[in-house]
Parts: sequence; structure tokens; C-alpha cells
Amino acid sequence: MSAPTTHRAGRVLTGTPGEELRDAAVVIDGTTIAWVGPVADLPAEHGAVVDHGDDATILPGLIDTHVHLAFDGSAKPVEVMLAADDLERYTIMLRSARELLSAGVTTARDLGAPGLLDVRVKQAINAGSARGPRLLVVNAPITVTGGHCYFLGGEAETVDGVIQAVRRARRDGADHIKIMSTGGNMTPGTLPAKAQFTPEEMQAIVDAAHHYGMRVAAHCHGTPGIRNAINAGVDSLEHYAFTQADGTNRPDAEVIAMTAQSGQYVCRTVCAALGTFLTYIDKTADEVFEPGLNRRLLDAGVKVVAGTDAGIDNAPHVEYVYGLAGMAAFGMTNDEVLHSATALAAESLGLEGVTGRLAAGLDADVIVVRGNPRADLEALRDVELVIARGEEYRPEFRSRRRWNDEVSQPQYVPA
Repeated sequence: MSAPTTHRAGRVLTGTPGEELRDAAVVIDGTTIAWVGPVADLPAEHGAVVDHGDDATILPGLIDTHVHLAFDGSAKPVEVMLAADDLERYTIMLRSARELLSAGVTTARDLGAPGLLDVRVKQAINAGSARGPRLLVVNAPITVTGGHCYFLGGEAETVDGVIQAVRRARRDGADHIKIMSTGGNMTPGTLPAKAQFTPEEMQAIVDAAHHYGMRVAAHCHGTPGIRNAINAGVDSLEHYAFTQADGTNRPDAEVIAMTAQSGQYVCRTVCAALGTFLTYIDKTADEVFEPGLNRRLLDAGVKVVAGTDAGIDNAPHVEYVYGLAGMAAFGMTNDEVLHSATALAAESLGLEGVTGRLAAGLDADVIVVRGNPRADLEALRDVELVIARGEEYRPEFRSRRRWNDEVSQPQYVPA
């Protein structure tokens, strides 16, 4: 067995909100974190020390709870994917996985891919034949006939039909289930403001998935679809946009209270696509979404987690930090954003005993960055080293876009 390795930095963020260790270290033994604490208290058998310097910060690997590896983040990712064969799609997905890893993301949930390719990519990463984050996959999302993302292959109808869809996904290697509770913006002819499934079908999907211990994520733009998802008992609400028939987004106080009461996680998928969209419609984010909505959600007791919808139109996977800055611009503190991107995200995925924090016994998912992300989230762009389940990786790709360069209001203001 190889000897442990100690990584030392001027600052270590453990993943516990607000906890910061100065002149501290993380000892990694194989794929596991063996020890975390001040350098003065290092155990005797700590192995070789890699000193990253006083200006470096060590923190848990980041988590993106909502990605699409099969979409390449170009201006027309669906067209690119549909024109490609399975080998080309697989190649796109492998690159997407490395882009995420380059951004410091060591765990990601892929919420929709064609042809069971997400399972193949996950298997390749787990086998060590490809580099990428730990993946949780859903196969094709369950949608109505002709519904949002029907082209991924997950159409199902009736209570019996959707139960069969859950069972097929489990058989084929899915970790979680995704429901398209409303229409979506990337599928012409569907209606983002309206519900797709009946409440009975929604309930059947959730009950079947939970029977097998599988978590359920619900794509839900419009308020009726959000209500249906909450009432059915899904585990996470994706987008949570409160989209109206006229295209505006008007949060519903009663639904927000229901969400807080239920304990369901919310992923608003703030991402790099937003800047391009706002430029196209010539509006600010404050004109499209309620200013300070994230603050309102947290103050109401809603659990908000990081997820970027990476891969959709104009949202490359490497632009993860763009979304984090956006979350802060919508009212979260830097510490709250970091928590949503690490420990809370891990909890939402059922991985709280595996990753999301720096603690002895957890998997060695660790990143090293320059600067202090508690003071400025932009420090997360300067990733020096990624350690994913004990394997070191040097970033191949770099972020090129910033929230404040593309979104005039609200701006991200560092602490």
C-alpha cells in the first residue's frame, strides 16, 4: 500500500458552515481522508507533505446536482446531440466530465442522457479508464408522449406505464429518477408553465422509485407542476421558476411555504445560459426573476442546493463558478453558497456519509484553490489541484466567463 500524503495550506474549509482552519492540513490515505486539522497537531505517520502555500485554500470537492453530459454547452446543444451517433455522443460526454472536474466538481448528477450512455460514462470513470467526477445517473427522464426531452427516450403514459418506466430505469443502472413535471424551454411545443403528468401518475412514479430506494428529481418550471411535485413527495425540485403562461416568473408564497414544510431540496439551476438569454431579450435578471429570491427561500427555510443545468444552450460544463456567483447575486452569502455546493448538495443526493465535507473516513474529494472563496467566490476559478476519490487531476479546461460581465442586475458583490 502507498504511504499517505499530506496537503497543507494557509486555510482549510471543512465543509461545516463557517468552519475555517488556519495553517492546516488534510491527510489522504489512498481513496480516503485520514485526518484533518491544524499542522501543529499532525499525526506522526502523515507521509510526505505537499505545501500549497499560505495563500491557498483546501476545501471539499464541489458538487453539481444537475448536469447534462450529453449536451455540449454550445449555442445549439440539442441539435448537436441529435445529429451525432452514439460514439460521438459518448465522446462529448467524456469531455463534459473532464470539464466538470477541471472546475473542481468531484460529484455530479446527470439528469438526462440518451441510450444509457450516462451509465457507460459512469462505469468508465469508476473503472479508471476515463477521468471525471463521481456520477449519479437517471438514464432518460420520464416524460409524457411528445413531452419535454422526449427525444432522450423516456416517454411513458398511464399509472402502469410510468411504474414500468421506473422499473426499467432501475434495471438499466439508474441511481435516481427524473420526472418532467412540466414542459421545458428546449423542447418546442411543450409548455413550461403547465403540468405534464396527472397527480396520480406523479405519485405512482415517486412511490415506485422510493420503493427501490431511488431519489426523485422533478423538472418543474410552472407553479402547477411544482405543486404536483411537492404533493407527490419528490426529493428535489429542479428549476423552481414559477413560470407563468405569459413567460414571467412569479413566486408563490404558499408554494414556498409548502416546500419548506416538506423539506424538499430546491435547485434553481442558475447558470451561464442566463447571461446569453438576458442579452437576447434585452432585460436584466431582476426584471425576469424576483430580486433576492434565494434570500427569500433561505429565510423561509427552503434548502437550496447548487446545480447548473450544465450543457444546455450556452452553458459549458466548465462554467460552474458562474452559477455560484449567480446564486450569491440572488441573495445568498458566500458561506451559504459554499454550503449549498458541498455538504448540503451531498445530503440532497444521499451522499452525506461519502463526500461533501473534509472529515476522516469520507472519500478523498478535495480541491486546492488560490485565494479565499469565503471572501470571494471567484477564487474558485483558480483551481490548482483536484483530488477525486484519491486520484489527483490537474485542470485541462478553464472558465472564461463571469457573472458580473454578462448580468448587469443583480451583480455579485464579494464579501
